[in-house]
Formats: sequence, structure tokens, C-alpha cells
Amino acid sequence: MYDELTKEDIAKMQAELEDRIVNQRKVLLEEVKRCREFGDLSENFEYKEAKRAKNRNESRIRYLQNMIKTAKVIDDSSDADSVGLYDKVEIYIPEDDETQIIKVVTTIRINPLDGLISKESPLGKAVLGRKVGDKVTVCVSDTYSYEVEIKYIEKGEDDGSAPILTY
Repeated sequence: MYDELTKEDIAKMQAELEDRIVNQRKVLLEEVKRCREFGDLSENFEYKEAKRAKNRNESRIRYLQNMIKTAKVIDDSSDADSVGLYDKVEIYIPEDDETQIIKVVTTIRINPLDGLISKESPLGKAVLGRKVGDKVTVCVSDTYSYEVEIKYIEKGEDDGSAPILTY
């Protein structure tokens, strides 16, 4: 399955990829060379740590290249009165008698603690495309679901403030 990403997501990933290849790779390689000169490699913690950092960078480069290559580009526009990507949505959860503000984002921008909910999550799928006043059922599993009511939608756009996940 391909990740559905916006043009902005891909642009952010390409910028990070370029920085990692052009800048960070060179610095990390120099650090490995510098630490290698400290002597016995079997007991050289600095060398091992420098190698780990270099390998993490190379792994991230491969990840970003794969994500960009396999991504399905989607449009982040929506109707003026329905929930779309990057819109702030106030929902009411009657079961908890609680109101929350969420923003539906792509899978690489999620941060539930900040209210950034994936469009692929049960809640994201349930509210995407809905209108103010709609009551929807969020199916978490075969045995558990809950209702939410959409109270308010504030149209938004990707301002670039939501960072891309590191893993």
C-alpha cells in the first residue's frame, strides 16, 4: 500500500533528503574518520557512536527516498463546508462528555498529543468529508466504537508547521 501524501509532504521530505545527503552525510563521515584515529576500535565508544549516527542518517535517507518514490500524491482541497485535510475540527464525544479540537493530517504528520490525527485513523476516516452537525460512529475495532458530533470546522491549509515524523 502506498502512502497518500500531499505535494507539501513530498517537498518537505525532499528538502530533508537533500540536507541529509549534502550536509549531514559529509559531517558524519568526517566524525567517523576522526573517531577512528582514537585507537583500539573494539573499545572506542566515540567511534561506535559515530558509526551509529552515520548509519541512522543512511537509514533515514533510504526511508525518505522510498517514501518519495512510492507516494501517491493527493489533493488537500475540500468543500467549504466539509472536513478536509488541515482543517481544525471541534468534535464532541458524548460518551466522555468531552470536546476536543483535532486537525486531520497525512500519515507522516501525525501527533495525537497535539491533536494532529491521521486521515487513516478510525477518527480521521470518520470525520473526513463530514459537515457541522453530523454525528458519526468511529469504529475502533470489531468490539468497540463510539460516537462523535462535529461542532465546528475552521478551514485550514498546510502551513508547514506540522513536522514530518522521524520514525
